[in-house]
Amino acid sequence: MNHPYDDDGPNDDDLNDDDVTDVDAGERTERPLDKSDVAAWLALRTDIEAVDRTGHHRDADDLAEELADPKLDLVADTLAVFDGDQLVAYAVLHTPEGAVDAARFDGDAGVHPAWRREGIGTRLVEFLDARARVLHAERFAALEGRLLVTGKSGDENLRALTGALGFTPERYWFEMSHPLRHDRPESVPAPEGLRIVPYEDRFEEATRLAHNDAFRDHWNFTVMDATDWRTWVTGSRSFRPAMSRLLVDGDEVAAYLIAEESEADTEAFGVRDCHVGYLATRRAYRGRGAAPALMAATLDAAHRAGYDTASLTVDTANPSGALGLYERLGYTVAREFVTYGRALG
Repeated sequence: MNHPYDDDGPNDDDLNDDDVTDVDAGERTERPLDKSDVAAWLALRTDIEAVDRTGHHRDADDLAEELADPKLDLVADTLAVFDGDQLVAYAVLHTPEGAVDAARFDGDAGVHPAWRREGIGTRLVEFLDARARVLHAERFAALEGRLLVTGKSGDENLRALTGALGFTPERYWFEMSHPLRHDRPESVPAPEGLRIVPYEDRFEEATRLAHNDAFRDHWNFTVMDATDWRTWVTGSRSFRPAMSRLLVDGDEVAAYLIAEESEADTEAFGVRDCHVGYLATRRAYRGRGAAPALMAATLDAAHRAGYDTASLTVDTANPSGALGLYERLGYTVAREFVTYGRALG
């Protein structure tokens, strides 16, 4: 599933206050999201996606998993807005762990299309900012604090709202797709002295350490501890160990590729997609062809397993030159997203 710890890509927000359909105003109330809200939250997100068409879907199990995050304080970190009995908007703040250069708080929020342009999007940003300021003062006072929201590039309503609230574009992302079913990938040998192996549980900690080493020079990097790694990577229902590959040097993980699959996207599109959630090489092993070897190995495994497509999300300013690698492997840009940010307060 998509989470702010995904260094390869962002969450998408639906804070638009435009494109409203007239509705009868009921009594509007606010409270935190609760685990009992999963069905209503799913209905809201489904209605939002039908209009905004980000290409990202969730099902009830995905949302239940998100609310079960042991580090998410539902009472303090979430907001649900109701009009009468109907959930019409939500906001969830994800707090960085182990922030390095700045404390960037990721806001996930959305407003039902029929309740837009009524100031609810602004209210959600106010909530996210206020909560982020409290956490920043408690945990990251020595670092710059920033609030981030992300949406589909070309969404003029979101651009206008964020611009009016003092946000500016900070990062651009390409979501790329590979026609796996129609284009069998070529094999790429492992670098000399290293082995490519399927993911195994015994490598879990070594892979987490490799992740923290490999991503520390990437924008918005935060250290992932063992709890976060199990919650959002190896313990996530989207994780596909059989498609994931490790490049090992003895018992050390030199590079890794974590593969994921969204059952909600499969249901929505009728296509099985093998998504590269994480791909990185430790600094000491860079420049030896680790990434293309891992990519080719996973593409081959996914092709043999019957997947229709493969996908990934890449930071267009990625310092490793990953965009060019993906294009050479047969990926093309399918969607574009932008992350907007502003200083807290």
